[in-house]
Amino acid sequence: MSAQKAGAWPQSQGPHPGGDRVVESDVPSRLDRLPWSTWHTRIIVALGTSWLLDGLEVTLTGSLSGILQSRQGLSLSNQQVTAAASAYLAGAVLGAILFGYLTDRLGRKRLFLVTLATYSIATVATAFSGNFLTFMLFRSLTGLGIGGEYAAINSAVDELIPSKVRGTVDLAVNATFWVGASIGSLATLYLLHGHLFSPERGWRYAFGIGGSLGIAVLALRLFVPESPRWLMLRGREEQAEKIVKDIEDKVSKGAGELPRPEGDKLQLSVRDHTPWKEIFANMLGENRQRSFLGLVLMIGQSFFFNAVFFTYGLVVKKFYNVSDQDLPLHLLPFAIASFFGPILLGRLFDTIGRKPMITATYGISGLLLAASIYPFSHGMIGAKGLGILFAVIFFIASSAASAAYLTVSEIFPLEIRAFAIAIFYAAGTLIGGAGAPVLFGVLIATGSKSRVALGYALGAVLMLLAALCEWTIGVEAANKSLESVSKPLQSRG
Repeated sequence: MSAQKAGAWPQSQGPHPGGDRVVESDVPSRLDRLPWSTWHTRIIVALGTSWLLDGLEVTLTGSLSGILQSRQGLSLSNQQVTAAASAYLAGAVLGAILFGYLTDRLGRKRLFLVTLATYSIATVATAFSGNFLTFMLFRSLTGLGIGGEYAAINSAVDELIPSKVRGTVDLAVNATFWVGASIGSLATLYLLHGHLFSPERGWRYAFGIGGSLGIAVLALRLFVPESPRWLMLRGREEQAEKIVKDIEDKVSKGAGELPRPEGDKLQLSVRDHTPWKEIFANMLGENRQRSFLGLVLMIGQSFFFNAVFFTYGLVVKKFYNVSDQDLPLHLLPFAIASFFGPILLGRLFDTIGRKPMITATYGISGLLLAASIYPFSHGMIGAKGLGILFAVIFFIASSAASAAYLTVSEIFPLEIRAFAIAIFYAAGTLIGGAGAPVLFGVLIATGSKSRVALGYALGAVLMLLAALCEWTIGVEAANKSLESVSKPLQSRG
């Protein structure tokens, strides 16, 4: 079947023999063939902030762990600080599953507005916490919003950007997590040193930053369109055509005449949702090997980051006597290195390919973490040296973590993309992440570097296993359309 001309809309056909209305669409090829433009940049700025906000939240908890344990904060114990971190992750798990399913059913845009509003309100509420219980409650609600963001945002981003730069853009978007981490570190460093506010009030204003940013970004997202790919599944032809034509007009103003779409049109049956039975039949049946891959990648990176980053402030405070006010300085190098990792390595995921790059980033970061165990446990490295070593590790590992989300978003069908992201994010976080801060809280409380090093050893093993899994069963999706990597469930072609 020949490619349809740019600007022409898929034709709606009569009832299919199976009883469904069928549309013939070249929406995916029209979106994939577009050159990068200022329109794409604006969309990424509006959507990519979900990762920035998560980075801000994680760093605030880590940077403020010392002050939260003092009388100027909430007088929390080590176990309560890590329990609050686990509550945040548990909320993210629930939010991912709930909002992930609704994103596939009700649309990308509706849900990424709801999830951001949930995050913003809960973060502002955290600033008014009066004790451990209210603090933990508000942290869990903040996590609820962030977990939903992952599913709604990653699916929307991948469905709007051209296939030839999908890897580069995804890693760059995910790298904004560390921009948020840097903002969190610098903000808490300034607020906790009492330049404007006393420490009793400074930590509350620090949480207020996150809520304020969320509200500002919410205004930007009002102008982001619904995914035309999702609209074509629901038979909303006129709305999808208007969006695609508007995108093409804006891109062509800067790029000139657009290339013709390549490949055949899709024939899709229209329905209002995907039944649960069909969802799990695909994930546990036809795509069970891909499901195993996604789970292993998510568990490895989740344990690695949640174990190390959430508790690093407690480690340097316990074993290197770093003051509460200086904790942000020890987290800032992590954030900077982790930001530049995906930015500098991201293009290689589109040129060299997904499989070799994911294998390499997981494997190298696992080996480097393993190499840190002996000098740390035997007191052969100081706080600065440990920070430099971990910054190098995070430079590589942050690309691996971003690639896990990219993989899950690419290897499952359009109809269940957001829910697949949610399921594997939730499973990886629950298995590899939610318990990691609690485990490290117990290990740190023993006062033994050797026992903390055992936790690092577990993280290294999980990363190496993920590298092996990617090498053996990984899916090469570089420069391919989403529909060619995973055929839509509603496809009639």
